[in-house]
Amino acid sequence: MSETMRNISLDEIKSIIFQLPTQEFFTLVDAIEARAETVAMMRLAETGFQEWNEEGEDIYDVEA
Repeated sequence: MSETMRNISLDEIKSIIFQLPTQEFFTLVDAIEARAETVAMMRLAETGFQEWNEEGEDIYDVEA
């Protein structure tokens, strides 16, 4: 992330976003929603692989 982006506060970002024309605002909302859903699914999927971290499961890592 660029240095400029790190210096912008959340309130400043909100202020900029709320100035967008209505259609661009809704397009941005849709994009953010899609990203949020992806992140949520990735976090959920990670929990399904926790069993692979259990002791003894490393036997499958041995190459034949």
